Amino acid sequence: FPEVFEALPFDRFFINSVVIVTLNTLGTVISSALIGYGFARFRAPGSKVLFALVLATLALPGEVTLIPVFLLFRQLGWLNTILPLTVPAFFGNAYFVFLFRQYFRGIHRDLLDAAVVDGANPLGVFWHVAAPLALPAFATTTVFNFLWNWNDFLTPLIYLQDVDHMTVAVGLAYFRGEFGTDWGPLMAASLMTILPVLVLFVFAQ
Repeated sequence: FPEVFEALPFDRFFINSVVIVTLNTLGTVISSALIGYGFARFRAPGSKVLFALVLATLALPGEVTLIPVFLLFRQLGWLNTILPLTVPAFFGNAYFVFLFRQYFRGIHRDLLDAAVVDGANPLGVFWHVAAPLALPAFATTTVFNFLWNWNDFLTPLIYLQDVDHMTVAVGLAYFRGEFGTDWGPLMAASLMTILPVLVLFVFAQ
């Protein structure tokens, strides 16, 4: 275990991962919940078509948009920062938008209308009535998003360049060398990497 921190700044990898995963999860959960609530609660011309377009993005593999998105972030000067890994999360995730929309549609409209009668604005109805009733959806989204981002290897590898900016998923790969793998530190680092996931699994039960 000491060799892990002697060979690499693994503590820094942990901090980077925690910061990125926390910001990404907050952005994804909040934005997806608001978008899903909007699709479930409000009726507007073209809303069904717009929702269909959101779902259609699920059919696009990430590899298809990888190069144009990379070029966009390069033009913005965001390479080697956490911005490409966190800012897109604040614009929603199609899968979680669908999940929230279906969950909010299951809430009886009379509950929401009662809050409107009591004088709540649309955001107040969401915050005080809909969101507390959708805690299972919030919990599911939080757990899934945490796991996906904690284990994400490709995205940090593409957008981060300095070793000090890397995450634990990429840090594990540094123990695998071209001329051999240092299995002792690799196994120790793998155990430390999976501990947060195990803790989350226990609490999420």
